[in-house]
Amino acid sequence: MKTQKSIVLIVDDQPAMRETLKSLLSNQGYELAFASDGQEALTQAAQLIPDIILLDVMMPEMDGFEVCQRMRADATLAKVPIIMVTALDDRESRLQGIEAGADDFISKPYNTVELRARVRTITNLNRYRRLLTEQAKFEWVIENADEAYLLLNGNNQILYINAKARIYLNQAKDQKEPIHETFLELVAKDYHQVHEPQEEPLPIGSTETKLPRYLVRPDTETAHAFWLQVNVMEMKTDSDEKYLVHLRDVTEMMLANRQRWTLQSQISHKLRTPLIALGASKILLENFDQLKEAEVKEWLGMIEEGRIRIQSQIEEILRYVDIYGMAQTALDPCNVADIQLTIGTIKKALDIESVQVFQRDSIDNPKSVLVPISCQAMEIVLTELFSNAKKFHPKGTPAIKVEIVAKSETICFQVSDDGLHLSPNQLAHLWIPYYQGEKYSTGEIDGMGLGLSMMASLIWEVGGTCKAYNRTETQGLVIELTLPLVKYNKISELVKYNKISEFDT
Repeated sequence: MKTQKSIVLIVDDQPAMRETLKSLLSNQGYELAFASDGQEALTQAAQLIPDIILLDVMMPEMDGFEVCQRMRADATLAKVPIIMVTALDDRESRLQGIEAGADDFISKPYNTVELRARVRTITNLNRYRRLLTEQAKFEWVIENADEAYLLLNGNNQILYINAKARIYLNQAKDQKEPIHETFLELVAKDYHQVHEPQEEPLPIGSTETKLPRYLVRPDTETAHAFWLQVNVMEMKTDSDEKYLVHLRDVTEMMLANRQRWTLQSQISHKLRTPLIALGASKILLENFDQLKEAEVKEWLGMIEEGRIRIQSQIEEILRYVDIYGMAQTALDPCNVADIQLTIGTIKKALDIESVQVFQRDSIDNPKSVLVPISCQAMEIVLTELFSNAKKFHPKGTPAIKVEIVAKSETICFQVSDDGLHLSPNQLAHLWIPYYQGEKYSTGEIDGMGLGLSMMASLIWEVGGTCKAYNRTETQGLVIELTLPLVKYNKISELVKYNKISEFDT
């Protein structure tokens, strides 16, 4: 990294003396600037903010003492070191220079070694003072920032953590309190790491990736899900400081995006059919005179049925828009039996002919297998997957298979179709909102963007995972959703609050 040169401003009314100082300092690694009188010195100093000023005392019109006094009265120049260069060697002149604000004195004729040593010492001290000042300003800004920052070494150990980061990582607010765990160990206590594609864990071995990474603190009975976006910058220095980590709260952004997506998708899927029924009113008006009373009643009954369905669907949509409650675990889980019924409902609503559900023998009683996500959220997740399967199928007639596999602590839903394969680049960006990348042969991939990312956010918030890969035996895609099972103590609580029956358990 290129180091900026220290600026030395040389002020002398005699050209010969300026040239002498130039010859003494030009090969010492400084950037030299010159002024021939007091007024020019003030102008140059204000523009350059030099690291040191070599100021001649004996100058016409405005002598060095007055120039020094004016500089010290200027808030910007007040701390710039000034060495007064003088042929005067009497005690009274030096006292006058000190009163004017000079930092040091050097006499003519110059001792080359002494001049260079003094300039080097003072410029180094001034540079160090400036660095300390800038560091103090930086630390104050970072410490009082509304976002979180950490400095890590190559082993993920925390070298610096500001107050906001301490709050996010549940650490003592006192900066003097040592933190013995590594950054990854602290993250693992409360958060799940989410990023696509699934690469190595934070803080990222290669920081060149442009893909977003997130930390998600899942829903609990006392708190909603909390999202942090993680940005990591690798420090290009020889010091122990290797990574600067920035944590930004994006919870509200995630919720706002989900609300928008939910409203759009639910209006599209839930209101289409009942709106068609209401179209019967036009037929009734156009043919009213030719219809018999019984036929009019039949048409009115159809219209009333559509009205009731629209009212019901609007109320349901409004419940969906309550995004905070959509995936909450608190006393509102979903069981496998409900999910199977939901699949049938979605199949009918989307007019998909072939949807097969396979359930492994490990599930004896589907009602007793609970996952920590609401039925409404699970419906919207599966609706998104089925809609995409139909939308991107070459003929619009996908054959969908849903395989449900229960393990010791998780349950996996594998949703596969017989549509198109995705490229590795498409798979890598599948969960990123509005990815503007490659195209399917039938349309733009970004048509899937926001929906899949919001769908994934629902799964991530309850501690689940999302995975996508191409089918190997034929064309098509597999989306694999893995959710944790509700713990036994939680099931007991659900029975207590009459959320499920004791018979189901």
